[in-house]
Amino acid sequence: MIRILIAEDMHLLREALVELLALEDGVEVVAQVASGAEIVPAAERHRPDVAVLDIDLPGMDGVAAAAELRGRLPECRVLILTALSRPGQLRRALAAGVAGFVPKDLRPAELVAAIRTVAAGGQAVDPELAVAALQSPPNPLTRRETEVLELVATGAEPLEVAERLFLTYGTVRNYLTSAVAKLNARNRIDAVRIAREAGWL
Repeated sequence: MIRILIAEDMHLLREALVELLALEDGVEVVAQVASGAEIVPAAERHRPDVAVLDIDLPGMDGVAAAAELRGRLPECRVLILTALSRPGQLRRALAAGVAGFVPKDLRPAELVAAIRTVAAGGQAVDPELAVAALQSPPNPLTRRETEVLELVATGAEPLEVAERLFLTYGTVRNYLTSAVAKLNARNRIDAVRIAREAGWL
């Protein structure tokens, strides 16, 4: 029996996934959550074999949750569902150790097949997304530049970013200037937009 955790913030879609999987032999949904922050605690309680995570979740996105899950419960394999085909997101997901990355518009039988593949130790990556990731430019941002832009994306001002990352105000300004230049952006807000569209945030 494959034990499954589902994380999806849209109630209707989450319920549809649960009902779909209830019709399949050999699989059982043992937990369902609506936010990224709930994933690891639910997984630690229910010990699923596969976590099926929406990539866009409130609080913590699916990729960040997958990375935390890998550290806390490495035996739980992760399959990411995405509505947007951003190549950078696939790269982030693979770096976080996910075993599957598929679009939300795939057919039910394909989803079940992907879950079984992941549970058996294999990988299930949508071919079109894989090709797009190979053809897209790599992320030019450093880890620190990415962290700074992620905080700016939440509305934090440079001084607040500096306090939260234990950096000086000048250092944060330098990271922002560098990120804006690398992304050929007009300003830091434009840099956030470009990085998000590329899937780097």
